[in-house]
Amino acid sequence: MAMDFTTLLSAPPSGRRTALIVDHQHYARAVVLQGRPVPWTDPVAFAQYTGQVQGLLRSDTTLLDLGAYYDDVLAREDALRTGLSARPRTGYALRTLLAHEPTAVAAAELAEVVARASAAPLVVQIPSPMLWLARTHELSGAGLLTDLTADHAETAAMYVADWLRRLAAPPVSMLLLDERDPRAGQLPQLDDSVHAPVVNMTDHYRWALGRRTGQGVKVAGSGLTGPRIPQEFWRGDGVALPSGDFLLADIPADAAPETVLAQLAKLN
Repeated sequence: MAMDFTTLLSAPPSGRRTALIVDHQHYARAVVLQGRPVPWTDPVAFAQYTGQVQGLLRSDTTLLDLGAYYDDVLAREDALRTGLSARPRTGYALRTLLAHEPTAVAAAELAEVVARASAAPLVVQIPSPMLWLARTHELSGAGLLTDLTADHAETAAMYVADWLRRLAAPPVSMLLLDERDPRAGQLPQLDDSVHAPVVNMTDHYRWALGRRTGQGVKVAGSGLTGPRIPQEFWRGDGVALPSGDFLLADIPADAAPETVLAQLAKLN
């Protein structure tokens, strides 16, 4: 059974006063994998890699970036990538990607294996529906990003909500919608209501729903915030920590490991 996110915040598994969510993607590739590819295609090896990172950084959650997993699939699978362009209709590419059975099954298996292997609660990160739509729209050559509207975003949210059923089994504590993307400035401003299908799904599964920007995370419907720790902090530059209900760390790839460990100790 998944740990409720508010319970996690009240008693962080690490014993810290304030819970810490670590997005280890860039740092772990440099320090743990030393430039080798992330073992996305081997769930057991991926879980071992994630466990090694958890032991090193002591995050209060295990963050699984399934958006990065899908990016890796698209880089490897020529047939799938080509299939996104089979119809020029807006949204067809995203719908095709999320409906691709082998990839969806593998994503769910990855989440289950990681959740079983980790002692920390599972946070699943994916692109926001609009950004996932924009990326696949652009990749498929279906048109310009400026053609996308709020109605398209709502349809994309329906596709994402349907795909989320794949994650019914793993004990997910929070779904994190990643809204960071340089293309965001070309997209329409959206009302929170466009995410209603996703909100309904997270409510059904009793997951917290977070929205991640460059400043940190806001948890929908709660007022809880997790500000991002400044990048300079990980270089030991005497930067003050932000205050929030929890903290978000994305450690830079070029940070010195001994400095990172020293700075992590300051968060206890």
